[in-house]
Amino acid sequence: MKHANSNILFFLKPKVEIAYIYDYHTVRQALEIMEYHKYSSIPILSRDGKYVGSITEGDLLWGLKKLDLFNLKEAENISIMKVDRRLDYQCVTAKSKMEDLIGRAMEQNFVPVVDDQENFIGIITRKDIIGYCYNELKKQEEQCGD
Repeated sequence: MKHANSNILFFLKPKVEIAYIYDYHTVRQALEIMEYHKYSSIPILSRDGKYVGSITEGDLLWGLKKLDLFNLKEAENISIMKVDRRLDYQCVTAKSKMEDLIGRAMEQNFVPVVDDQENFIGIITRKDIIGYCYNELKKQEEQCGD
């Protein structure tokens, strides 16, 4: 891809436009936020805005089973950090290359983006990354067809 040095911030969905949870939230709060926004995976931030990790529906499901929690009332008292996470999504920074994004998007629904001080600033979705790749391929086909 010729334009692989595109500024990845072009694809950024800023923090104010997305749902996330804090590491002090409870399991119930996490479930309710994910259900409301219809997200299957969500970033976890520290109180001071740093990216801590990400949690998926699967993590929550297996966590509820392992903690023997089958009622929402009990989930109000359990910290989200007590739930094991299978895989924390890997971050990128504004200086990262498109190749870094593509590699991570193969394994993750979204790619968290942090600034130079490790503050969470937003995400880039797999859908946007695939759209970029598709458009680049179409451009190359058009150039080859000339």
